Amino acid sequence: MTETLFGSNLVAMVTPMEPGGALCEPGLTGLVDHLLGAGCDGIVVGGTTGEAPTLTDAEAARLVHTVATRVENRARVIAGVGTYDTVTCIRRAKEAEAAGADALLLVCPYYSKPTQAGIVAHCLAVADATELSVMLYDVPARTGTAMDAATLIELARHPRIRAVKDAKGDLFEAMTVMARTRLAFYCGIDELNLPYLAAGATGLVSVVGNAYAGRNAELIAAVRGGDLDKARTLNAALLPLADAVMRTSQGAIMAKAALADLGVIPHATVRLPLLESPPEHLRRLRAAMAPALSRSELVSG
Repeated sequence: MTETLFGSNLVAMVTPMEPGGALCEPGLTGLVDHLLGAGCDGIVVGGTTGEAPTLTDAEAARLVHTVATRVENRARVIAGVGTYDTVTCIRRAKEAEAAGADALLLVCPYYSKPTQAGIVAHCLAVADATELSVMLYDVPARTGTAMDAATLIELARHPRIRAVKDAKGDLFEAMTVMARTRLAFYCGIDELNLPYLAAGATGLVSVVGNAYAGRNAELIAAVRGGDLDKARTLNAALLPLADAVMRTSQGAIMAKAALADLGVIPHATVRLPLLESPPEHLRRLRAAMAPALSRSELVSG
């Protein structure tokens, strides 16, 4: 099952940092413990929410090693290795495999805007470089180029390309590709978690889950159990959080602010060009978090 390769309740983990911008080891291990305690069974390290473009190769490998060591096989560790350069992606994939990653997250190459044939060649080259399973990451709002349905169908023929993190938001296309391939789909848009799960997605790769992975676990269980009334109720409770985290400024910024407010990480530091949340954004975030904080099962770690 694809779920055993990647998990179902995945979190796009932030990268805790010290005020000066250095990696924060205590914050990192504390965050891993928090996520495991909240029911997260997959952790994406060094993805978009982990501020991947600002991480050096050494930092990316160190993050994977630290998280994999802390997890001790209690969850899957998926390493983000995507860049705009195929050679760099292959190097990072090999380093992630050596550092203990269970799988890879491979974003569509950004900025260069390759053709669909170029995307296929890029993804196949990276998938051939290690023995790890690959989750493709389709996020045209960030990369400038979408992976066409035909591209996903072609890439699904590779034995190690097993899943898609879909942040495109085209649910009809997602259902079409799911029907024609063995690719597992993971919703990469927190605002659309419920419709993707209802349409057959294997799980979520959530930014909001940094703080509220437990509620996402409940949502997944409700949909799988066929209790859509409960799923709608849970989803309605999560919508203000998704709005505050994903639509106020930027997911990594707001997720770190939420985790710092909860005391999970010591600092909400982000690296330039990102900036920490201004007071008005924090007020909006705290207003969305307040109802959840009144329920102890939402907070763990």
